[in-house]
Amino acid sequence: MSDQAQALRQLVTSRSGFDPQSISKKSNARIITVSSGKGGVGKSNFTLNFALALKSFGSKVLIFDADIGMANIDVLMGVRPRYSLYHLLKGERDITEIIELGTGGLPFIAGGSGMADLFTLSEQDLNYFTSQIEQISEEMDFILFDTGAGLSKETLKFITAADECLVVTTPEPTSITDAYALIKVVHGLEKDVAFRLVINRVAGESEAKQVADKISLVAKQFLDMDIPTLGYLSDDAHVMQAVKKQIPFSAAFPGCPAARDIRSLAMKYMDVPQLKSKDTLSGIKGFMHKWLKRAK
Repeated sequence: MSDQAQALRQLVTSRSGFDPQSISKKSNARIITVSSGKGGVGKSNFTLNFALALKSFGSKVLIFDADIGMANIDVLMGVRPRYSLYHLLKGERDITEIIELGTGGLPFIAGGSGMADLFTLSEQDLNYFTSQIEQISEEMDFILFDTGAGLSKETLKFITAADECLVVTTPEPTSITDAYALIKVVHGLEKDVAFRLVINRVAGESEAKQVADKISLVAKQFLDMDIPTLGYLSDDAHVMQAVKKQIPFSAAFPGCPAARDIRSLAMKYMDVPQLKSKDTLSGIKGFMHKWLKRAK
């Protein structure tokens, strides 16, 4: 078993540039949640391909599959993880051992049944979890938490603790309504949460703008919030073909419209100034500080 653990450490180091054995002093990773008001809008698919696009531009990225009960990042890549968060929380494996490698050497942590346990940890166990996550946070630029859709207490806790939330929606009226409902509820709990919109499955830029305007105008009028739009993804048949192949669409069909859109979106994200909350703490330390505050 120790040989397997060592092999995984070497794989993570060689393929992702992340060395879990050497802790640097650089800034902590930016913690981003990817959420949606309802299921079926392509949230996990966006998270995966967005992470791959960021990685292709030189960023060190880790995906944390935080969708309780519906975790499927591994399925989208055709990978069967040996370990999950459950094994870390039970003390059976350390953080380096539960990191799996997916498409293109992308590191990810499968949530599995351990996600439910994460919300009932003792203070001692929370301190252990924090120390483990800090190890990888200091070696990453971004950690993406793919949360569950909707307004579960677990999803809300992730969103309010993170540095930023990307809300994925589609042009469907129910998706737009539920996206705004998510923003409204989160804003009622924590007014300093920073949001950006991602509009998925659109016919073009014009439709994306119409959808974004509906949400941003209402948010400004009733919540006094400015919600910028990060970008959009075209409605592309190649995406479903890639899902069936269990290969990320940006890898299976790199020249397709959705793949071009995700690269443009990732490039824009890296170029624009990062949204900041009024909380002076950021990264994993800020994440855990806000997490514990919400738990009280």
